[in-house]
Amino acid sequence: MADVVAPNLVAAVSELRQWERLMEMAKLGAIPGDGVNRACLTPLDRQARRMFIAWGEALGLTASVDRLGNLFLRHEGSEAGLAPVLTGSHMDSQPKGGRFDGIYGVIAGLEAVQALREAGVATRRPIEVVAWTNEEGGRFAPGCMGSMAYAGFAPPGTWDAIEDTQAVRFGDALAEHLAEEADIARRPLGVVEGPAPHAYVEAHIEQGPILEGRDLDIGVVTGIQGSRWFSVEIHGRSDHAGTTPVSMRQDAMQDAIRAITALNALMRDPSDVLRFTVARMEVFPNSSNSVADLVRFSIDFRHPDRAVVLARGNAIEGVIQSALLHCTAVVHERFTAMPTQFQPLVPDAVERAARAQGLASLRMPSGAFHDAQFMVPLCPTGMIFVPCRDGISHNPAEYSAPDQLAAGTRVLAQVLAELANS
Repeated sequence: MADVVAPNLVAAVSELRQWERLMEMAKLGAIPGDGVNRACLTPLDRQARRMFIAWGEALGLTASVDRLGNLFLRHEGSEAGLAPVLTGSHMDSQPKGGRFDGIYGVIAGLEAVQALREAGVATRRPIEVVAWTNEEGGRFAPGCMGSMAYAGFAPPGTWDAIEDTQAVRFGDALAEHLAEEADIARRPLGVVEGPAPHAYVEAHIEQGPILEGRDLDIGVVTGIQGSRWFSVEIHGRSDHAGTTPVSMRQDAMQDAIRAITALNALMRDPSDVLRFTVARMEVFPNSSNSVADLVRFSIDFRHPDRAVVLARGNAIEGVIQSALLHCTAVVHERFTAMPTQFQPLVPDAVERAARAQGLASLRMPSGAFHDAQFMVPLCPTGMIFVPCRDGISHNPAEYSAPDQLAAGTRVLAQVLAELANS
């Protein structure tokens, strides 16, 4: 297919309007340092959704919500009955998150659809802008619950009993949330209760340094690396720190350190492709003069090669058990997603749009986890990355410039026009 660009469509994307909407959203949950803390299924989340709905309805879009809380704004196509093209991302943030992760994809989808309508570009298929529930997993783990349920990856009640740090169950929080949005039209839950979409495309900041480091405008995402997440409990015995000889202790903290050291050796990768992270740790009784009797920690392991994901992930429990000297361990794998490759349809359309608009692009995998991962079995899927300063994300310092974000949205608008008329 030849590179074709609709000048009126590209010109209709407003850099200023999009930036102002992003900054309005950033006020909801604002924290020091230009960051955002907007957890899913909270009053702040609902305020953000109402703002998004108001913007969409002002354009003539219709809102609907499914039973996982996934929110859709629909632009109708000219031919009834055709499967929609989906675009969007998520509105929740990390506890110390930035202003662009996730929410950019939602606002970019809205801006792209508004540009289509203002430019008079008709589409045969409807376009739906989606805000997925709980992508981040910052309040309820794992993330991507909304897209997983939509795709049939797991039954919708799978996570009902999962609790946040305040012992609030996900199922209860969701029920409260849906009651607050009872005035919004209900829709079937994805392919569990309805038809598959025609295609899905998600705009996102890169969350890494590659595009900025190479002075590139657009990342043409080709797939998403695999992820395996574990929770580990090291069980020992609490004793007096001043009276109990070290040789007689069952010190959970010391054995946790041994386990993590052994895991670092297992996960060593001279090529620096593998990602291994222990980022959350809880110690009990958490007293400075008591030997720890329980340590809990998290494991986040990722790699783009399925064989590596399987082999090293499967070795985690054995390595932990072998490292312990005095304690016992319980290892639970709480999430698994194998690496995914996007079908060519959407990445090719992204690359064409970037080239037609004179933007420098690069085909690249995504190191971060996204809702797009769960759309792959349903329909042709792809992502558009834009640069972010110093590759920083999940941090208040996260930043992409207005012109960089607008460039991604102009590419998105052209891709949506192509997909919605195919």
